[in-house]
Amino acid sequence: MNGNILEIENLNVHFPIHIGTVRAVENLSLELKQGEVMGLVGESGCGKSTLGFSILRLLRPPGMFAGGQIRYHGSDILKMREGEILGLRGKRIAMIFQDPLTSLNPLFRIGDQFVETILTHEKGVSKKQALERAAEMLKRLGIAPERLHEYPHQMSGGMRQRVMIGLALVLNPDLLIADEPTTSLDVIVEAQFLDLLNELRAQFNLTILLISHNLGIVAQMADRITVMYGGRLTESGKAEAVFAEPLHPYTQGLLASIPNIKLDQPQLHPMSGAPPDLVDPPSGCVYHPRCPHVMDKCRREIPQTVNKDDHLAACWLYE
Repeated sequence: MNGNILEIENLNVHFPIHIGTVRAVENLSLELKQGEVMGLVGESGCGKSTLGFSILRLLRPPGMFAGGQIRYHGSDILKMREGEILGLRGKRIAMIFQDPLTSLNPLFRIGDQFVETILTHEKGVSKKQALERAAEMLKRLGIAPERLHEYPHQMSGGMRQRVMIGLALVLNPDLLIADEPTTSLDVIVEAQFLDLLNELRAQFNLTILLISHNLGIVAQMADRITVMYGGRLTESGKAEAVFAEPLHPYTQGLLASIPNIKLDQPQLHPMSGAPPDLVDPPSGCVYHPRCPHVMDKCRREIPQTVNKDDHLAACWLYE
């Protein structure tokens, strides 16, 4: 495994619908090393969340795997039996979802949801011990332990998000998929959460796939960055290299459109156009309709991934 906790190879995820097939993830390959943080970035609709759901095999119909492998510690998740997958979810691989209201059961108190999570995976733990662990986790996230007795609707959106974060971390997983984990958080709680992630990472060698639109958080947290566009990997490399010298025109456009208080920017530089229709994507390079450096070859052929000192870019500029 060479230190890799997760290896994704030529993954294809499709959603057949009445007007065609949505090619949400196309021929995507990446590796995630034990103990590192990978930032997964890109515009909405580029396939980031679908990739996260795919790792836990949480696709809902009509979603389907159309090819490829997802290997966790060398074992292909796509070939595992349902019982093996249930043993992985939560205990070994946890996920923080974007919207806590769709993940928290409105009929259960917060404490009951923690207890169910813990007792499902740890048979020798009592309900009292599970509640004590839940209370300690909430304290670390800035929530009074007394609120374990409340229902989700009695909490604010930010508190529900913190509860979701706590449920994902309470079993000390070795791989955490965080899908926009700070969306509902104010800046103070966001900073507390990021500090907690760094603490857990150092203490338990936690590996994190951080899916986010917030490039500031990604720059602060990530060791490596992978950029997706139109369901495909466009660029991947060490964080400092991607931010200092982005290779792909799409990454360059993303970074140019972000305000920077350290630079004299009289105006922002938003990218023109919109993400592609994944039912009928453009031929050749999926980014070519928006690319300022487009060539005839870009319109005809899908670019191969070029490796420049462990900095990957799928672009004909670097043929």
